[in-house]
Amino acid sequence: MNALANKPSRRAFVAGAVAAGGLSLGFHVPFPEAAAQEAPPALTPEVNAWVVIKPDETVVIRIARSEMGQGTLTGLAQLVAEELGCDWSKVVTEYPTPGQNVARGRVWGDFGTGGSRGIRESQDYVRKGGAAARIMLVEAAAQGWGVAPSECRVEKGVISHGGSGRTTTFGAVAMAAAKVTPPKDIVLKDPKDWTIAGKPVKRLDTVEKTDGSQIYGIDLTMPGLLNAAIRDCPVFGGTVKSFDAKAVEGMPGVRKVVAVGDTGVAVIADTFWRAKTAVEALPIVWDEGPNGQVSSKTIAATLRDGLDAEDAYVGNKGGDVATALKGAARVVEATYGVPFQNHATMEPMNATVRWTPERCEAWAPTQNGEAALAAVAEAAGLSAKQCDVYKLLLGGGFGRRGATHDWLRQAVLIAKEMPGTPIKLIWTREEDMTHGRYHPITQCRMRAGLDDAGNVTGLHMRISGQSILVSVAPNRMVDGKDPVVFQGLNAGGAEAAIGYAIPNILVDHAMRNPHVPPGFWRGVNMNPNAIYLECFMDELAHAVGQDPLAFRLKLMEQHPKHRAVLQAVADKAGWGTKPPAGVHRGLAQMMGFGSYVAAVAEVSVGEDGTVKVHRIVAATDPGHALNPQQIDAQIAGSFVYGLSAALYQECTVKDGRIEQTNFDTYPVMRLQEMPVVETIVMPSGGFWGGVGEPTIAVAAPAVLNAIYAATGKRVRQMPVKNTDLRRA
Repeated sequence: MNALANKPSRRAFVAGAVAAGGLSLGFHVPFPEAAAQEAPPALTPEVNAWVVIKPDETVVIRIARSEMGQGTLTGLAQLVAEELGCDWSKVVTEYPTPGQNVARGRVWGDFGTGGSRGIRESQDYVRKGGAAARIMLVEAAAQGWGVAPSECRVEKGVISHGGSGRTTTFGAVAMAAAKVTPPKDIVLKDPKDWTIAGKPVKRLDTVEKTDGSQIYGIDLTMPGLLNAAIRDCPVFGGTVKSFDAKAVEGMPGVRKVVAVGDTGVAVIADTFWRAKTAVEALPIVWDEGPNGQVSSKTIAATLRDGLDAEDAYVGNKGGDVATALKGAARVVEATYGVPFQNHATMEPMNATVRWTPERCEAWAPTQNGEAALAAVAEAAGLSAKQCDVYKLLLGGGFGRRGATHDWLRQAVLIAKEMPGTPIKLIWTREEDMTHGRYHPITQCRMRAGLDDAGNVTGLHMRISGQSILVSVAPNRMVDGKDPVVFQGLNAGGAEAAIGYAIPNILVDHAMRNPHVPPGFWRGVNMNPNAIYLECFMDELAHAVGQDPLAFRLKLMEQHPKHRAVLQAVADKAGWGTKPPAGVHRGLAQMMGFGSYVAAVAEVSVGEDGTVKVHRIVAATDPGHALNPQQIDAQIAGSFVYGLSAALYQECTVKDGRIEQTNFDTYPVMRLQEMPVVETIVMPSGGFWGGVGEPTIAVAAPAVLNAIYAATGKRVRQMPVKNTDLRRA
């Protein structure tokens, strides 16, 4: 295989999210038995690990997953509250820490929030947590009355006994309920009987975000806090050769200049501005190493080599593609590509750490509390029991604050230089843009065989480019293959299916890993794969003179869920009817993260080549729709992210370093550019799919196909801004 593989306030009680290669703890939710491993302290209103009910009837629901704007906090609270039977108006939430999770036998399970998994992979056990608490509360009330629990009912936090007419409240029996043996057999509600879950209830985090009282990681203050700013080697793989600390040590507010590992230097000062000013003035000599010679041009050449490589990892294979292509009446070929892309979270990377030889505590916006705890313990040189991570709300995650905690490790190393002093490290925007973990760069060459009737007889998709797992989570590689590369292009299964019945198919991957580190970026590989597949399907439809919708539907007879979402958007968008003057339509469908999605885009292209996206109709079948309003918001938000990348965003490399340093060179869609978004939420039941990421994948190919309909030009290399769409 020719693969270049890169071998103190209310808000202080916060924390955690998932270990993607963090602590070596097997995933097991020991509920309800393990909840008794460490009984709740005496005289507390904790009913079980998930539910705390105070005497004033406030219901505290503990949420292990991270909230970063996607609504997971509200959604999970809905699930617990539904089974608990509490009064929703009395619900508040809090986060247990990953340290507490370890101490209690991982009773809260997985802390990870990424891959649209926050709800779909925890819905079962959090519902059981709520149901168990309800059963225990009812048991406590029934014991006090001397009646059978089966004679009691619950509604909005009130327990009543039908025979005697007696009532009590959750708050009145919570202490007694905590002493009840947790139930072993729990029957969950049928979704058709939901009264809180499945409803468009208001989010629990809106008020604080609206009035400005919400504290994000970058806002955190505490007594004695100092600030730090850092400069890391601008070339990935490079190191610090030397630096002159004396040149800045006398600057106002500067307390210390410290080396951070062998790749960076930080300045600690009384304010962030003074730390930033000093570190920017600090003379540093870098050893850039061989990667200082790498450019976008050399990386592109490496990827082109992979398109022609003889060996590749197979992700989907059926039939005999070589024979099908050889015997085809016609072969259509096209090559597409996507660049590196930055997460560009509105809040740059930051963390606050206080280290002593006995204990290390971190306050951090993280998607992955357990991995964050592992990173802190490793950098601190302490055991996990001597460390903890208190999670602060994330000002954007998109995968950057999940599997990789380089910024948190830096914060710990800096804090070790001033034991007992809390140090807040904030990356500048420029540091954040040039030291990310980027959406992997790939190219894809597709060849399809057609018979005389225009039927697809064979399809070969060769992907050349980066693997995320080989560097981020090598333990998840399968016989040298990165399964993430093939998102949306698999033959079938719970996570992805290609959606088309093609008799001979081969999807393979020639791994080529440049020095720019990859990371999970919202939607991950499903995004480029949707562009590759759905734009090429559009090319095939036009090649045989067929309507793009009809062409797809013919191939989707064996995939009714794919077909249903595609037909739904086509119907609502008026596919087949005449659009407004100058407007053209394109469509796309995909399946991934457990959900089926499709979109129709309406686009116009001006004489000067300016692209205007007027409208997108999007459908999603996530199995169950926990909060339709949140799903609607997530779909619209995903289009902002996906269209920004498709139209404008790319990270290029010169002299081994990322060239884009701020939003002036890495633009985001502006408000006036945002299309009207019409959503169709069509849950078919029977499964739990994700919401935050799936629809992002269909926005770009739907728009690209509409651009072709408008101009007759194919945009095959992202972003769109690099293609001349001016009319001749």
